[in-house]
Amino acid sequence: MLFEGVFAAVPTPFYLDERLYLRKLEHNVARYSRTMLAGLVVLGSTGEAVALDDAESREVLRVAIESASDEKVLVAGIGRESVHATVDLAHYAATLGYDAVLVRNPCYYRPQLTHAALLHYYRMVADRSPLPVLLYSIPRFTAAEIPLEVVAELAQHPNIRGLKESSGSVERIRAVVQATRNAPRHSATVTPVFEAVTARRISRKPTESATFISAEDLISSASSSTGSSTGSSTGSGTGSSSVATAVAPPAPALRTRTREVGFQVLNGSVANLKESLDAGAGGAVLAFAACAPQACQEIYSAWKEHDEALALNKQQRIAEAAAMIGGQLGIAGLKYACDWNGYYGGRPRAPLLPLTADQQRHIEQLLETIRN
Repeated sequence: MLFEGVFAAVPTPFYLDERLYLRKLEHNVARYSRTMLAGLVVLGSTGEAVALDDAESREVLRVAIESASDEKVLVAGIGRESVHATVDLAHYAATLGYDAVLVRNPCYYRPQLTHAALLHYYRMVADRSPLPVLLYSIPRFTAAEIPLEVVAELAQHPNIRGLKESSGSVERIRAVVQATRNAPRHSATVTPVFEAVTARRISRKPTESATFISAEDLISSASSSTGSSTGSSTGSGTGSSSVATAVAPPAPALRTRTREVGFQVLNGSVANLKESLDAGAGGAVLAFAACAPQACQEIYSAWKEHDEALALNKQQRIAEAAAMIGGQLGIAGLKYACDWNGYYGGRPRAPLLPLTADQQRHIEQLLETIRN
């Protein structure tokens, strides 16, 4: 699977009594699917994955994929503290049709989570996971970075395909890219213009040929009906009307090709997205894309078109908003920003607190000129 471009970190909506608000999740995912985003990450940090029990996690994964476009790459956040629980959720994600799983490093027993323990954990997960594995290092929350040498060694595993690096350090991304250059390569199915093709899109059944009535058929049918009515009134017969139909041509077959890819690195910070791409990252999983996907996508698109000045300008334009909303205010800030920009955010689950009125007004001011 190719992991390139911008991925939105999908929030998990709740009712005021903190039950899952699945209808709003459907709404959000369907709307993200109409953007230019490369894909979606469900049950990452922005999705408050650690605040959900296993049954709720399964429901969120199910509803999200049922609401998503087949064209979008879907990644399921499944990290748990044990190999058993992580693998169990990986198998469930595979039955739903996800493209990959995102696995944060276990962190509760930090003193015993040595390099050898982390290698053991990830290798066991990757050996048993039916889906490709993306490592997830987010020291801001786990207080434990996946060491560079561990990443380099894990990159040799055939089922570990990349890393989401959320340290916020461009130097760290550059180091990971350099350390994993010799990782095994694999073939990814892509479109003729090298965009990722999901397994759901490949297995999708062709749309059944629809019948339609042409303008000529309508005229012919109307004439036939008029003649039949006249015949009936003069006693010449009952008459019958028929409508000629035509069969719509089948949709063209999906054209694909393959592309060789190695270990793929995704950035987790919009503040240095351009610099991370310059350093070798293939894309990013961004919390700010949950509330402003278009603004984030514009940075990547400008960089992809080699317009570095425009990419930097687009990045600087949203830097203050991203730093305040995602960096300082966190989940509550991102969810309110989603509410303000046409998605449903709602409140975070306790113990996280909702925003104050002043904080809400500040977000509204920051988002006034940012497209969603």
